[in-house]
Amino acid sequence: MFVEKRKAFSLVELLVVISVVGLLMAILMPALGAARSQARAAVCQSNLRQLVLANIGYTNENDGFYVPAASDLWETNSGNHRWHGVRDDGPFEPLKGPLAAYLANGKVKECPQRVNFVSGFEQGCGGYGYNMAYIGSRLWESGITTMAAYKAAYARTTRVTEVARPSETLMFADCAMSWLDNGRARYLEYSFAEPPFTVYNGKPMTSFYLSPSIHFHHRDWANIGWTDGHIDSRRMAEFKDSNVYGVNSADMKLGWFEPIDNTPFDLK
Repeated sequence: MFVEKRKAFSLVELLVVISVVGLLMAILMPALGAARSQARAAVCQSNLRQLVLANIGYTNENDGFYVPAASDLWETNSGNHRWHGVRDDGPFEPLKGPLAAYLANGKVKECPQRVNFVSGFEQGCGGYGYNMAYIGSRLWESGITTMAAYKAAYARTTRVTEVARPSETLMFADCAMSWLDNGRARYLEYSFAEPPFTVYNGKPMTSFYLSPSIHFHHRDWANIGWTDGHIDSRRMAEFKDSNVYGVNSADMKLGWFEPIDNTPFDLK
């Protein structure tokens, strides 16, 4: 009786094939991950560009003044008006915000680089922060020393013609804030890009640092939207201080890019 011989892989051959496939996967997966991250960073840059252009559009219809970051911050019932929305008791409503008419669908698009934000006060800013100290207010002016002056400084903003170097003045950036939740560091949405130093009476107070909010979550890079409309990415500088909540900022990829001073934020 004739028995047909069938060809098949031996166990050794199967093991070799599995090893080769595993090796190829180990080589390709980091490259695929990097490609996905680059794609998300590109979408994020597009979102920032839309925010910058929306603010420029706002100036065209508001006598050259930029959108207020938080116009009622020093009011009795403060915290209801932000650059990204308006609210009464609940969450911010983006369609009532000052930039709604200049944004597609009236909303701030969220950064596609996934961040596990917990519920917080600034929800709705999409993971982006605005240069409140120098663009979205007049806190940078001298003479801001009284309660009345601070109230007026938050309600009024900078004018286009007051920015001496638009290509070197930050307008929007990837942002977040971190706090401790039962001993665990968590992320909150935060709608302001804080400079390293607070400004008092027209001058930076360099004796202490503010809590950093620029979020370098694109593989240690953050996307920045500049006042002239261009977008680029900056790498996180070394900074090891803890923030006001006791969180090590560097561990959460929160910090500043070089130089760590107010020059990338100010108007000079």
